[in-house]
Amino acid sequence: MHRIALLAVPPVTAAELSIPEMALGLARVDGRPCYEVVPCTTRAGTDVGTGTLQIVLRHGLEALPAADSVLVVGAGGRDEADPELLGALREAAAGGKRIASVCGSVFVLAQAGLLDGRRATTYWTYAAELRRRFPRVTVQPDVLYLQDGPVVTSAGLAAALDLCLHIVRTDFGTAVANDVARLVLAAPVRSGEQTQLIAEPVPVRPGISLAGTREWALRRLHEPLTLADLARHHNSSVRTVIRRFRAETGQTPLRWLLDQRIDRARELLETTDLALDQVAQRSGIGSVDSLRQHLVRRSGLTPSAYRAAFGRAATHR
Repeated sequence: MHRIALLAVPPVTAAELSIPEMALGLARVDGRPCYEVVPCTTRAGTDVGTGTLQIVLRHGLEALPAADSVLVVGAGGRDEADPELLGALREAAAGGKRIASVCGSVFVLAQAGLLDGRRATTYWTYAAELRRRFPRVTVQPDVLYLQDGPVVTSAGLAAALDLCLHIVRTDFGTAVANDVARLVLAAPVRSGEQTQLIAEPVPVRPGISLAGTREWALRRLHEPLTLADLARHHNSSVRTVIRRFRAETGQTPLRWLLDQRIDRARELLETTDLALDQVAQRSGIGSVDSLRQHLVRRSGLTPSAYRAAFGRAATHR
């Protein structure tokens, strides 16, 4: 079982603690929990809540050495952090632990020096401040989450769920992550490169929405779909399809298609024994060489290594 220290930097809201605890707590392999989530703060027994809400955590920084990952949450991250907290984070990072942050808690990672020379993201309204205060950090303000080596940063509170699904997928594969997404009624794992600034998340006029066209495309990922095919199904122009895709998903149609195909390939590698050329064909990626290129870029693993890590044989060991 992977142990995650959920480190609160007060003040924190209940949602900042409950979203990661819920999402990670739902991850299962053969009915067994994948994670133990341990909420903690700098000093155990103190109230870390915001406003009138009282939240008292039982664990202090002693939870960090025993953890495999540390996930930092809390608006207090933008202020000057406690030196003891920063020291504990540096020790955790030096010990090879994965370090992650949600929203404004990225400032704690920056103060600890864990983002120097790395790419990072945060809630878009904090991006300019992060860039100004920490010039050694390459700030990318227009993505949902971003992993640079063992450090993962994410945007605002809603992106915490995307971050958790990314963590589950990294540790246990796409199929397990998508099971969690279904349980919380969320979209399947989204690419971190999707923009935070989606112009129209829920279209006002359903007849104009591309939801039906996206569902149609998901059933035909193995086919060589083009922009013209999408426009024809939506009964609109290519220009309209491109504009609507950006408004509803934050991505271009072709980028969205590639992400879906990579995720389909991952699921096939995890859940079937199909040969690699069949995985490439059924996912719509085409060739084994293309499959290898995209999977290495996205996960750092070749198709064979990915199957060995997340395939049926691996999950039943």
